[in-house]
Amino acid sequence: MQTASSHAPVSNALPFAALLLALVSLTAGASLAKQLFPLIGPAGATALRLSFAALILSAVFKPWRIRLEGEWRPLALYGVSLGVMNLTFYSSLAYVPLGVAIAVEFTGPLAVAVFTSRRRMDFLWILLAVGGLALLLPWDRSAAALDWRGIALALCAGACWAVYILAGKRAGMRHGPAASACGMWIGVLVAAPFGFYQAGAAILQPHVLALGLGVAIVSSAIPYSLEMIALRRLPANTFSILLSAEPAIGALMGLALLGERLAINQWAAIGAIIAASVGAAMSSRFTST
Repeated sequence: MQTASSHAPVSNALPFAALLLALVSLTAGASLAKQLFPLIGPAGATALRLSFAALILSAVFKPWRIRLEGEWRPLALYGVSLGVMNLTFYSSLAYVPLGVAIAVEFTGPLAVAVFTSRRRMDFLWILLAVGGLALLLPWDRSAAALDWRGIALALCAGACWAVYILAGKRAGMRHGPAASACGMWIGVLVAAPFGFYQAGAAILQPHVLALGLGVAIVSSAIPYSLEMIALRRLPANTFSILLSAEPAIGALMGLALLGERLAINQWAAIGAIIAASVGAAMSSRFTST
């Protein structure tokens, strides 16, 4: 006969497993999207992903119920930052490996965590992240050097991620979960003109649409659902610490699915940015206790 305690290990492991699967699904979706680039370009892939994701989220959260009186600016800023973030991140993948782009983009939420903290010591995490970025900059012309355009686009995506976090929190408090679907449609309005301009009629080909739907499901629907499971069962700071593993998982997925091999200094840079993210999350936990 099974007792309640016999189910405890499974129950305790569920949120960790859900978050791990979410990160794998998210980075696998980015790898899949990169395979769309030769067909419709990064902007086309972005437009397809956001469009299908908006349809999926709308079916779940029914954004037409939102009343836009009053606090509409955070929702608009949330959606615009979401659209620009996805455009610049996918565009960065055309120049740098997946793991590197994710690591650089992580400087956005890291900056939010540090600059909203009241601990001076937390600025050490910014210095560590800056040190990691310095290792990624194309200081020479060797084969291992990265294209500065990819780094710049990923930094832009990180800045948009920071705005997305701050505006998304206010939009969610005002409009609830439906804000995610409404914000996604605003992101579509931002990305679609660039996507159709870059892809042309090719974006409407059946096999391209099918691949775009797959990207949306793997990059948005599945990880969003799994992250909700993890968020309900994990403290926010624990969630943030575990989320910091995303650049490493992205690098491994890029290696496995795209054949992207990183140099030692690039792995070291990813490690430094991950360590900075973990440190910032842990400092936040100690501050709040």
